[in-house]
Amino acid sequence: MFELSVKGWSLDKDLQIIQADVRMAVEDSLLIEEPLCIDVGLPALLYSALHDTAPNRFAPPDQWEQMPFFVCGCGDPECRGFSFVVHHLPDEEVELISVEERTNGTYRELETHRISADRYRKQVLEIGETYLAFIQGLDYRPYFADTVKVVEGLVHQLHQQRRSE
Repeated sequence: MFELSVKGWSLDKDLQIIQADVRMAVEDSLLIEEPLCIDVGLPALLYSALHDTAPNRFAPPDQWEQMPFFVCGCGDPECRGFSFVVHHLPDEEVELISVEERTNGTYRELETHRISADRYRKQVLEIGETYLAFIQGLDYRPYFADTVKVVEGLVHQLHQQRRSE
């Protein structure tokens, strides 16, 4: 069983980041349960539902596909984040590997889980859709200026993939 929920969305107007309560669990393993910044890593999370990914929290903002999926409430990926490697396996499963990143570009694997690719895509897509609905009408200027455009494109790709299945 895979559970990814994001609740209690809010905009920090000073930092221009979206924060929420994040819970991620696989089977009996609780990977995340705390308030975090979600918009910095949201493009990478959505991208991971379509492609293999590996994180690099020290990458510049335009390399958004390498950001940790969720970062510290301050929004700075170099501060503290939850980084994952994602591999799409041929048997319609996703291998989700929780990793601890190091400053030299390497990482240490913490936990590995295999989950249904369909369930993973569905839950990630729901978060992308909720984000797009949440930001409607907000005075929101994310650090990576193309965040909204990238999220819209990835949500569209995920919808296309789900239709073709």
